Amino acid sequence: MRKLSYFIGATIDGFIAAPDGGYDFYAPFVTEDYAPTLFGEYPETIATPGRTAVGIADAPNKRFDTVLQGRGSYDAGLAVGLTSPYAHLRQIVFSRTLESSPDPAVEVTAEDPLSVVRRLKQEDGLGIWLCGGADLAGQLLPEIDELIIKQYPVVVGSGIPLFRAGFEPRAFTLTDNRIFERGNVILTYARTSPSTDADAPDALSAQDAG
Repeated sequence: MRKLSYFIGATIDGFIAAPDGGYDFYAPFVTEDYAPTLFGEYPETIATPGRTAVGIADAPNKRFDTVLQGRGSYDAGLAVGLTSPYAHLRQIVFSRTLESSPDPAVEVTAEDPLSVVRRLKQEDGLGIWLCGGADLAGQLLPEIDELIIKQYPVVVGSGIPLFRAGFEPRAFTLTDNRIFERGNVILTYARTSPSTDADAPDALSAQDAG
């Protein structure tokens, strides 16, 4: 079964973008030791024009062959005339307001995201990349198998959060962490099994009792 991975940049205080959707404040942290990691290990997460600019236009997909976006994330590309931001991937945009796709390479759907992802997971292929944004991530949280958080050493105070969802704690296990020159970190988490989730409160209670 294929995995759904939420691969996203975030600030220390848990925001993925400014209130207006901008994220230029990440740029100073894309250092010489960091950029090659992104380009070499996650080439498919670089937008098609960016791949050409950095010389990896023909790089094969290593982790993902499908990208999922919400309307807000997709609109960021449309604003600069980019109708097919990840032409090297199967692109699915979830929207109830976008009546038709502006590009034949992009599938627009109003279907329930959970149903779509559960169907995609049954298909053969590489992993599924959840690109954003917060609303879609909140809806898909029950199906997210892996979090890959590019955490940058900056605090912004407000903006678009990693998730917009109701309060329902879900445990993840840290499986990898890498620190780079300017202090940015790539943190990888795997979903903790339900049985482990269930045991966690008991373990805390036992510690408190002691």
